[in-house]
Amino acid sequence: MATLNMDRILQACVTQGGSDIHLTVGRPPVLRIDGGLRSLETKVLDADDTSALMRSITPDRCQQELQEEGGTDFGFAFGDACRFRVAVFMQKGTVAVVLRLIPNKIMTFEQIGLPKICAALCRRPRGMFLVTGPTGSGKTTTLACMINYINENFDRHIITIEEPIEYYHPHKKAILNQREVGVDVPSFGEALRRVLRQDPDIILVGELRDLETIESAVRAAETGHLVFSTLHTTSASGTISRIIDVFPPNQQAQIRTQLAGNLISVLSQALCPLATGRGRVAAYEFMVVTPAIANLIRENKVYRIDSSIQTGKKLGMQLLDEHLWDLYDAGRISLEEMLDKGRAPGALQEKAMAKIAAARGKHKKKAVETAQQMEDLGPILKT
Repeated sequence: MATLNMDRILQACVTQGGSDIHLTVGRPPVLRIDGGLRSLETKVLDADDTSALMRSITPDRCQQELQEEGGTDFGFAFGDACRFRVAVFMQKGTVAVVLRLIPNKIMTFEQIGLPKICAALCRRPRGMFLVTGPTGSGKTTTLACMINYINENFDRHIITIEEPIEYYHPHKKAILNQREVGVDVPSFGEALRRVLRQDPDIILVGELRDLETIESAVRAAETGHLVFSTLHTTSASGTISRIIDVFPPNQQAQIRTQLAGNLISVLSQALCPLATGRGRVAAYEFMVVTPAIANLIRENKVYRIDSSIQTGKKLGMQLLDEHLWDLYDAGRISLEEMLDKGRAPGALQEKAMAKIAAARGKHKKKAVETAQQMEDLGPILKT
């Protein structure tokens, strides 16, 4: 059994290609690798172990917040290898810790498979670009890729508001200031109230988590800024519905008009383990707000957006299920993974069964043709 040491656990995550570390009483330290959970070969953690491991990495202010609120979030650098985003919380009266590995190297659009039009949208002078998906789907990585592209290519002032800061961006062609909620500013609302006085061109808001934050982000887009943010939704149409539903009924017509005029794109994504068992690939649903889609938002006909996405392929638009099918058809993900992540698994299953049946029919036809050829060759072989 290896001795318990936080540096060893962090290093194991880096060397084994883990994305997360789970520390909780009653289990050894657990790594999430390619979407699955694998225990390290150490002792089963008790309450003293998780508490000691937590204290070895947690700042005093966060330990105090844990005592007062029952949970805290922060980030820290692990040498030159990477950063970790940390969530500490209480469960059954004991400490539990989850750490997310944030690589220092930011990937390019091509490496993460983003639609090419994303680069053009990052040049837009104003509007709102939302990246959505469930927890752990790579939203932060996608946003970091976009911010890095702007940082390398344009002279802009970029301000990020995050809790905590995950990817650290140096100044490149752009000026890039990163504000951490709880360290540099007390709340998202306070940061957004003050951000317009700080001469930003581009604003990244870590998450649109409440009415105040959404209102402020939309206002920033309306006043001539490019705003990036995230939501925990799984489709483009669902994202629009979620934003509208946050508002009271008497304000929903107004927010529909504001979204129609300011939303430029929604990118919904899901991370899928590869069929080989090593590595993961992102599946995307991508919507660009065309005049037709803006009109559907304004007229509260969100249910028709999927049809508009299907007819917008020349702009790079696609539904999530279409991309999942392409990945499955190319043999990159399994049938089970496609059905798990799909929005309409029944339709995908029918399509897959038809493909399998067609393949069997093709093989059967080939076998019959081969038998016929052998029969024709019979007299020749005898001579």
